[in-house]
Amino acid sequence: MLSYSILQVASFLLYLSNVEEGGETMFPFENNSNKGTGYDYKKCIGLKVKPRQGDGLLFYSVFPNGTIDGTSLHGSCPVIKGEKWVATKWIRDQEQDDDF
Repeated sequence: MLSYSILQVASFLLYLSNVEEGGETMFPFENNSNKGTGYDYKKCIGLKVKPRQGDGLLFYSVFPNGTIDGTSLHGSCPVIKGEKWVATKWIRDQEQDDDF
């Protein structure tokens, strides 16, 4: 069996609903903030993008030279009021077969 990895180079998030409160997509390490501080994801600190129905968010996970961009690490703040619906498309560096 052939073994190799397929690198995820970018992500596209499409927000399918509005969220009344909370639910932001957060990038805790943007601008090299919060690194090495024992970051607590529950606090939801960092660059945040508020979900609005119909908006899209594209971000890259690697630099042009192929090294991983640690600031692309992301998460979701808890939804406090309402619901959050998102469609995600991962963009990879190789074509995939249907077997994956």
